[in-house]
Amino acid sequence: MLICFGASWPLAILKTLRVRKVTGKSLPFLCMVFIGYLAGLGAKFAIAAARQEPVAWVALFYAANGTMVFIDILLYLRFREKQAAGL
Repeated sequence: MLICFGASWPLAILKTLRVRKVTGKSLPFLCMVFIGYLAGLGAKFAIAAARQEPVAWVALFYAANGTMVFIDILLYLRFREKQAAGL
């Protein structure tokens, strides 16, 4: 799941950059997904701390995906204003 989602976010970001429109995107949905990735990342750190072990390597996928979703949120906010203004 993390790999498939990780492959889809760059495509969504590129599409937004190319068309400069956010039609069909939902800010609440993007925020929920971002919070989910933060929670997953936090869980990996909490488990590692409780077991006194290094953080699992899969945390890199959570961090990368969360970063891409955050970028998509920023693009949404930028192009939503331009789209509403009719630019």
